[in-house]
Amino acid sequence: QVQLVESGGGLVQAGDSLRLSCAASGLTFRIYAMGWFRQAPGKAREFVGAISWNGGGTDYADSVKGRFAISRDNAKNTVYLQMNNLKPEDTAVYYCAAPKTPFGTTVAVTTANSWGQGTQVTVST
Repeated sequence: QVQLVESGGGLVQAGDSLRLSCAASGLTFRIYAMGWFRQAPGKAREFVGAISWNGGGTDYADSVKGRFAISRDNAKNTVYLQMNNLKPEDTAVYYCAAPKTPFGTTVAVTTANSWGQGTQVTVST
């Protein structure tokens, strides 16, 4: 059974940085693209970014390009989301997700098959 556990969220001020981690188990992590998503109160879950199965490519939502960066450590079965220059509009619960199909280059809400429980990020002004 696939298990994804996010950590690293918290309360920060605008302009600060946070690094989220997502530890995976129950899957052959190194062959799956991994994605990060977020959901703010009253809004739909949205794509933040993803990293390809081999780490050679990343994909980001326009709203976070240039501020967020995704990386992965296959030896630790962990994917990271480095968030810099945080803004109040980044406030949300952040989730990582794995797709059903391996060897992909990205993950969408519609192709995500396994989700973590989420970690809260709150950015104050």
